[in-house]
Amino acid sequence: MTDLTAPTGREPALVALPRPDGSAPRALVLGATGYVGGRLVPRLLSAGYRVRILARDAERARQFPWGADVDIVEGDAQDASAVGTATDDVDVLYYLVHSMGGGRDFDAVDQRAARTVGTAARRSGVSRIVYLGGLHPDDARLSPHLQSRVEVGRILLESGVPTIVLQAGVIIGSGSASFEMIRHLTDVLPYMPAPKWVRNFIQPIAVRDVLYYLLGAARVTERVSRAVDIGGPDVLRYGQMMNGYAVEAGLKQRPIASLPVLTPRLASHWVNLVTPIPRAIARPLVESLQNECVMKNHDIDELVPPPEGGLTRYRAAVRLALRSETDKRIETSWADDPVGGAPSDPLPADPDWAGRTVFTDTRELVSSASPEQLWAVIEGIGGERGWYSWPLAWWARGVLDKLVGGVGLTRGRRNPDRLLVGDAVDFWRVERIDRGGHSEPSLLRLRAEMKVPGLAWLELSAIPDAAGSRYKQRAVFFPQGLAGRLYWLAVLPLHGIIFAGMAREISAAAERGGAG
Repeated sequence: MTDLTAPTGREPALVALPRPDGSAPRALVLGATGYVGGRLVPRLLSAGYRVRILARDAERARQFPWGADVDIVEGDAQDASAVGTATDDVDVLYYLVHSMGGGRDFDAVDQRAARTVGTAARRSGVSRIVYLGGLHPDDARLSPHLQSRVEVGRILLESGVPTIVLQAGVIIGSGSASFEMIRHLTDVLPYMPAPKWVRNFIQPIAVRDVLYYLLGAARVTERVSRAVDIGGPDVLRYGQMMNGYAVEAGLKQRPIASLPVLTPRLASHWVNLVTPIPRAIARPLVESLQNECVMKNHDIDELVPPPEGGLTRYRAAVRLALRSETDKRIETSWADDPVGGAPSDPLPADPDWAGRTVFTDTRELVSSASPEQLWAVIEGIGGERGWYSWPLAWWARGVLDKLVGGVGLTRGRRNPDRLLVGDAVDFWRVERIDRGGHSEPSLLRLRAEMKVPGLAWLELSAIPDAAGSRYKQRAVFFPQGLAGRLYWLAVLPLHGIIFAGMAREISAAAERGGAG
């Protein structure tokens, strides 16, 4: 089980209240593999709940430290059959899903999912729904994504199941998209030309306090069904939040100039270029900052009293986030969710390639390193260690990806040594891991999330060999139309340099004793 920071779920105000027959209550979490859900699940377990999750990819869910301790139903929130199965014998349902980077019809998808879940919860006799929505003013025009979150809250409140909608503002914690945006904008820019919304007032909240309220909401009496605002103790302008981060990070405070000409669209391009946040996620984040987001009341205190010691101040939340990153203890990250909101189809098996165009680049080298040493280098690839070949070329590819709205290379990876299925590794996503050990082959398969005219994968294998081990590397590309074919031809000369050098350097690093 993951080492839990406060809240742990074992606090007297948060532990599960048993059912009338004395048995432990069951909690269902939708969005369990996301940023907040991935932190909530282990705390629910610690609080004494039996936990079930609904996940699109059961294999990925099993990779989490708590994966073996929960009941997993495979499906998504729009699948009435899967949701019906998941809600059976459930006391409290946590709704933590939202189409943050979804397509043009994301609002229709959000509403359809909310109706499906609300209907199933009512039929199954669920006692409580807890939904994490967004803090917003009542008298202003909201961004499409924020309006969609408000609408989802309304649908759940009208479902017939007692519902608490926790409306939170900017969430500050290691790995949160909002924190990453603040951090990278401040780190990169000594002078900040910014949109006029940097002068808007915002009430940020530490992720630990969001988790506290989520756990506490499960114990609220069934008579309560309403939306409530939650926020931390500080009300700040966005510019003050940036400079508060600068102080905690040991940087000089940044002069900030408010420019009225930067529209949300232009600002999201700017955020995409100078931070790891892709444009598809930067746009709704930026749009949500167009209005002042401050708690309208403190009614939450009557339902869930504040934690002992009080809520976390903004700079303390920044300090905790920085410490978690330094200690490599990032529980979850915004990058855990695939770009676009849903994984693409996995790489088909080789026999299934018949009848379609496919380009491959395969390299193999025999190494004197053991399979374990070779695998340590493979599993540690990307992030701060890089890609072992022609760093300038990888950097340029990352910049090009950023220019067209992609994730680029600055996303990095959550843990420098170990990967899980679903983890982000720069502009790749871990699709499969087979840890074979000393006598069986090990395989890491990465699916490309950079902008390319087609589908791309990179496979890295450590295979036991009489000489020590054999390194196998295969790039696979399914081109889309003429653009895909021209793209492959354009990069083909670089593959001879990049992929050949990558194979040599990974093998050499393994022979030197593993990832460094």
